[in-house]
Amino acid sequence: MFRNQYDTDVTTWSPAGRLFQVEYAMEAVKQGSAAIGLRSKTHVILASVNKANSELSSHQKKIFKVDDHIGVAIAGLTADGRVLSRYMRTECINYSYSYESPLPVGRLVVQLADKAQVCTQRSWKRPYGVGLLVGGLDESGAHLYYNCPSGNYFEYQAFAIGSRSQAAKTYLERKFETFRDSSRESLLKDALFALRETLQGEKLTSSNCTVAVVGVGEAFHTLDKETIQALINEFEIAGEDAPAEVPEEAGSDEPAAPEEGAAPADEGAAPMDI
Repeated sequence: MFRNQYDTDVTTWSPAGRLFQVEYAMEAVKQGSAAIGLRSKTHVILASVNKANSELSSHQKKIFKVDDHIGVAIAGLTADGRVLSRYMRTECINYSYSYESPLPVGRLVVQLADKAQVCTQRSWKRPYGVGLLVGGLDESGAHLYYNCPSGNYFEYQAFAIGSRSQAAKTYLERKFETFRDSSRESLLKDALFALRETLQGEKLTSSNCTVAVVGVGEAFHTLDKETIQALINEFEIAGEDAPAEVPEEAGSDEPAAPEEGAAPADEGAAPMDI
């Protein structure tokens, strides 16, 4: 993946019209631990996989509260995500002080995308090596956005980023049509199922995942370990039935494809996969 001639500077174009430094930053997102977002008309769920560098260390925080109505889940360089979440928090405070109302989610996402885009057009800067799933609630309803290191942003009904996220995307693509009218409990159930797909055989427990919720009448907050474990135990029976039902409807070929495509991403995981 190294190209010595055109990847020494973020402002250097290749003859094919590509900015390799920006592509490298997007690759860092793919190597980070998985993060998932889902939304209905009234709620947004953010979930992430917790990974530690070693058995002796704790995991890095992957979900950050920005305001009572907005939160983010990150994949990639955790330090970059921490800085950007602090910037978002400052913007929310300034807007609330000036206008005495919450900052609309879409406006905050545009400001974040503009900040990321500047780093693709300055030779003395580097792109942020982190992808952010921004979930929030405002007057226009629930929103889920993905902010890319390139400065692009997209709104989704459900999305997954990070290592082995393709398996979660496959699950979400099969179920996303029901998310809009789903209840809070149904969204949590689908979030845990999708998160389990990214573990590739590892058991999902409250110690290796983080789940956060924001919704109508419910400020953004992270669920404690006891609540998450209770949800996992509650859905354990459904979890045993779900894999048996899905292949019958979708065919035996579909579940195998995400597993084969997801394995190489984990093999090339960089040290920032935390």
